[in-house]
Amino acid sequence: MTIGGVLLAAGAGSRMGKPKALVIGADGEPWLARGVRVLAEAGCEPTVVVLGARADEAEHLLPDGVPVTVGIADDWQSGLSASLRRGLEVAATFDDVDAVVITLVDLPDLGADAVRRVAAVPGDTPAGDARSALRQAHYDGHPGHPVLIGRDHWLPLRRSLTGDSGARKYLAAHGAESVDCSDLGSGRDVDSPRELR
Repeated sequence: MTIGGVLLAAGAGSRMGKPKALVIGADGEPWLARGVRVLAEAGCEPTVVVLGARADEAEHLLPDGVPVTVGIADDWQSGLSASLRRGLEVAATFDDVDAVVITLVDLPDLGADAVRRVAAVPGDTPAGDARSALRQAHYDGHPGHPVLIGRDHWLPLRRSLTGDSGARKYLAAHGAESVDCSDLGSGRDVDSPRELR
């Protein structure tokens, strides 16, 4: 069973004042590098990073020593759907990947433990079950990231995506399994410099 990772980091970050892919954390680590590292530490391989706004600058912030495939969402202005669609398109070029864990660049307290928990499709089941799996982290009852999407869902999900919405409607309509991660973080995303402080 092979679980890949997809980090969505294409947006302009209008409320942040710059693309979140360019934000440097208080600890000096770029959010982009941190997101890649968390997926890698959780065992997600291959890892796909989707860039868009100021992609050339963002690529310089990717960590050394971690293999990453970059996908550019040329239509990133159309919203989250463009990033997710591009991430799934790139993931589909890896024939042996059964599912991907998808997360966002603006989740500074997301750790590898939460990614591992969401990615933990029961090990005594065949890979086919990973391919049909849909799992979503929940924090105090609220849906969040990361999300695991089995390969069987990639094409129908891509076809369903529009505008500035991601997979939430699809996950709800197809009975995604809720994975409680409340003990591992807040699940909050950071949209503005004030929230960053």
